[in-house]
Amino acid sequence: MGTLLSPTRRGPSPTASTTEAESPGRIRGYGPVGVVDIGSNSVRLVVYERLARSPTPLFNEKVLAGLGAGVGKSGRLSDDAMEKALAALRRFAALARQMQVVDLAVLATAATRDATNGADFIAKVRDICGCDVVVLSGEEEARYAALGVVDGFQKPDGVAGDLGGGSLEVTDIRGEDLGQGETFPLGGLRLSEDAGGDIKAARKLAREALEASNILPGLEGRTFYAIGGTWRSIAKLHMRQTGYPLRVMHGYTLEVDKSRDFLKSLYRTPVGSIDSIEVVSKQRQPLLSYGGLVLSELVRAGKPARIVISALGLREGFLYSRLSSEEQARDPLLAAAGELALLRSRSPAHCEELIPWTGEAMVALGIDETEEEARLRAASCLLADIGWRAHPDYRGEQSLNIISNAAFVGVDHPGRAYLGLSVFYRHSGLSDDELGPGLREVVTVRYRERARALAAAFRVAYLVSASMPGVMPRTAIRREGSELQLVLPPDIADLAGGRLEQRLRQLANLAGLESRIVTEV
Repeated sequence: MGTLLSPTRRGPSPTASTTEAESPGRIRGYGPVGVVDIGSNSVRLVVYERLARSPTPLFNEKVLAGLGAGVGKSGRLSDDAMEKALAALRRFAALARQMQVVDLAVLATAATRDATNGADFIAKVRDICGCDVVVLSGEEEARYAALGVVDGFQKPDGVAGDLGGGSLEVTDIRGEDLGQGETFPLGGLRLSEDAGGDIKAARKLAREALEASNILPGLEGRTFYAIGGTWRSIAKLHMRQTGYPLRVMHGYTLEVDKSRDFLKSLYRTPVGSIDSIEVVSKQRQPLLSYGGLVLSELVRAGKPARIVISALGLREGFLYSRLSSEEQARDPLLAAAGELALLRSRSPAHCEELIPWTGEAMVALGIDETEEEARLRAASCLLADIGWRAHPDYRGEQSLNIISNAAFVGVDHPGRAYLGLSVFYRHSGLSDDELGPGLREVVTVRYRERARALAAAFRVAYLVSASMPGVMPRTAIRREGSELQLVLPPDIADLAGGRLEQRLRQLANLAGLESRIVTEV
């Protein structure tokens, strides 16, 4: 990454005030850091709060410059496209200086790599941004896009595919291990031009290219991780057509067996006639059919079980590559949940203390947990108190909305619903009466029942601790025969009372147990 040229300042620094310097609304660290991604279709700036395991965007803007348009035939970047891109980059550089970005990476992909006048364009970009420009090879594009999937998913297993305007990159992923990457000239702009605007010819080109892949035969029965703006638009369209209750793109899943007809409709139906097409921006609509075609042919060649949308790709993968091995090894969901606890809970330390305590509660109740469920429970503990500043009548609803729509990574949509429901039930009670029907379509029955049990444990714990750290480790929750016991040390035995007894009884009832508060040294 490169350091921005120092801006010429007029007046006081925008971050010079004591209030801003001490603001708890952001987490300090090495940052802000920015990435400019110069693609074949779009030019985008994303500024992140800091270099971290779970990247949090501070600013995100793109301009569809269409740099790759015509490159396949003329071999050159058009003057109009370059001027549009350079104008966007001048704005992006000014924004980065204004936000005091400490490091800015400028990454260029297929269009500038393939164009005969690409080097001249890159020289102008370097002057504008005041830092080096990295022109990525196809293999490097594939690797960084795959690292974006590693960054955004817990133990991914499948093939990552990044569809841009000029090319498609695919890479096999097994956990943190990346296989060899491949690149194909199947980006929407490039494919449209190579096929002369003929969708049948485009299908033939895509099929021939993907059938020659050495990676896709290993995709059968696994997950295809789809990266890129066109594929995100397709997912957005699918969400609207199916009435999906969440609007979170990352982790959205299309089961292949149920999605074949939908994918085919994208290139067999005139774009203007596609149901709910208005949810896709008009700038994206012209490439939608080509994105659907490539995805359909990729499914045909690779036979994945599911398509999962990744909101993280090349930019996040590049930043992930710069993390230490210790930071890379952190759980992305727990990292993000811990940050939100730090920013919004009364005591992050208390949230941490809930993790082993609720684990004991699950054992006492006889509730078995998979490794993933224990991980989700830990994240829920970190998030359990983020709504405390809201009015009591709205804490459950507000927490549910924040958590279910948060920019978390490392969690699928059913897991996201589990997190939200556990905190919702904590504040609103264990009944579903106040819960809308939407999330019920996302969460499994098993997850919903475990979220309810965890919430019942929260409702006991918070009456004991009053959200203060150092209390819960001094208590215990255990099962003695048919009785669930809450054990308090003598010096806090006065905490026992009717309300706490009621909450403990409610928790015990979930397992058909009696309940009792016990005082022990």
